[in-house]
Amino acid sequence: MASLDKTSVRSQVEKVRKDFEQLRSDGKVSPEVQAIMSSMLMIVELILAIFLERTTKKNSANSSIPPSQTDKDNSSLTDPGSKGKGKKADGETVKNRRTIETLTIVPVDYCDKCGANLRQVGCTHERRTKIDIIFEKVVEHVEVEIKQCPSCERVIKGKFPVDMPGPLQYGLGVQAFIINLLACQMVALKRAQALVYSIIDVVIAEATMLQFILRLHAALENWEVRATEKLLLEAVMHVDETSLRVDKTNYWIHIAFGGWHHPEKNCTESGGIKAMEENDIIPRYMGKLIHDCWASYFSYSNCGHGLCGSHLLRELTFVVETNRYRWARRMKRLLQATYKRVSDCEKKCLDDREYARLLKCYRKILELGTLEMPAIPDKPAGKRGRIAKSDAHNLLERLQKHEASVLLFARDPLVPFTNNRGERDLRMSKVKQKVSGCFRSEIYAHAYCRITSYLQTMAYKGVNPMIAIQMALAGELGGE
Repeated sequence: MASLDKTSVRSQVEKVRKDFEQLRSDGKVSPEVQAIMSSMLMIVELILAIFLERTTKKNSANSSIPPSQTDKDNSSLTDPGSKGKGKKADGETVKNRRTIETLTIVPVDYCDKCGANLRQVGCTHERRTKIDIIFEKVVEHVEVEIKQCPSCERVIKGKFPVDMPGPLQYGLGVQAFIINLLACQMVALKRAQALVYSIIDVVIAEATMLQFILRLHAALENWEVRATEKLLLEAVMHVDETSLRVDKTNYWIHIAFGGWHHPEKNCTESGGIKAMEENDIIPRYMGKLIHDCWASYFSYSNCGHGLCGSHLLRELTFVVETNRYRWARRMKRLLQATYKRVSDCEKKCLDDREYARLLKCYRKILELGTLEMPAIPDKPAGKRGRIAKSDAHNLLERLQKHEASVLLFARDPLVPFTNNRGERDLRMSKVKQKVSGCFRSEIYAHAYCRITSYLQTMAYKGVNPMIAIQMALAGELGGE
């Protein structure tokens, strides 16, 4: 089957339209035929727009499919950029690590050419280094004495250390290592079990490893409450959501991120407004909310709204590729130029005159789009449902309806152009699902969200994840 070329098809339709207009201006078309042909051309334009969108493949460059790499966002004062990794690691190491370092001097006593004695000759040094790993298992046995009192015949037993409540337990080093494998490195349970066995020659049951996860989950409960309260005080908050499989059921992970220290993840079985009410973050937030124009976010008027520019640019690219609309190409250039202007200026926003000029140009492009796009036919009487619209129509209406949210980054210096920060921190949950599968039960999904929120926060502060895990397990977070 021969493929259709977008340009040639559009040019043919435009040629038919011009020929018809010429015949009508010459008076060679009856009023009845004019009405029928006008309706037919309108329907052909609408069908063509939808058809070309359906036959154009969507990817990360022209749609809302998350890209693996995005340009650095320097458009706000509060967000150091979508590529930022937080503070550099402070170099602190875990307490249960041992480094054995040796230095060996290889002397030169004689000349290998003439045999002269070189022991008293001064020298310089050249060093070569080899680093290797030797896994060391530390097994600590504690035996308490049991005695019977000769006077009262009572059996007295010594007391074990508080961190040894049972016959066998694993230290913080083993627990932190396993949690790091499961939560940070996204290793599946069975593979983590095999790796630990190869190191310490002990098979740790999968149930025991999951108990380590639940123990850290419980230890971070108070931290999560404090982090949420700090998050609500941020001037700008990024939000996003994605699906997650839990015991063969589709759940949703919602992330809220503010500044650089408070990523908050929550897992719910429901989505939309119900999930937001359960999480109870957005309903209490009073700052600026940056998102991808999901309708549920606009249900809350207690906060301001800013739309992700990266999503809009990709959707505009798709409209340009499919239908070659001039308005989409101009809008894309306008947003890109404004983003560059905001990023380059020190204030990270436009002044009143520049913003007024931007607003005028923005509205003019949308007016052009209204005239350029094929009209939507009226809904037939008695028919239920919505009239089919192309992606281009939906995007144009969204840009018209949410004008202030689209251009908020140019008005408010604290608001970034993109929502890439939130998307970046949410993306690893999809990697987790692909690498090690879904969660067995809901409690482990909640534990994963809380633990990764904590570890991401500590990573932005430059804390090694192994240290962060041991701090939480040992109850050393305090007022963190």
